[in-house]
Amino acid sequence: MPGESGDSDRREHIRAPIELKVEYKKMNTFFADYTKNISKGGTFIKTDKPLPIGTEFLFRLFIPRIEEPVEIRGEVIWLNEEGHLTHPEVEELGMGIRFLYGDEGQRESFESMVEGLMRESLGELLYRKLLSKD
Repeated sequence: MPGESGDSDRREHIRAPIELKVEYKKMNTFFADYTKNISKGGTFIKTDKPLPIGTEFLFRLFIPRIEEPVEIRGEVIWLNEEGHLTHPEVEELGMGIRFLYGDEGQRESFESMVEGLMRESLGELLYRKLLSKD
């Protein structure tokens, strides 16, 4: 588009207006996912109908105790499909997602929000033990 910077004009993949809703019923499930995946900058979505690699979409995370859903952009970076497991250590079919933060501040804001929830729910000692596991 005219007037935009060259970086935003160079798009390798088509960006579709796709939105994925991930709803956590319990805080512990969210915390487990956060410590295993999200804190590393991405996650895995189990599905037998993955989106194509390079697809960008909007995550809406519905987390207990948070009034509004948390929105994060993501991009499909690998697939485990029937007959072709890109990451055989993940035994399920689905897609690997990398989060796309607008800037470092957005990433820090998200991590700070989650860490505050964890401290509040688990207490300082459990929180520290949980985050020290990798």
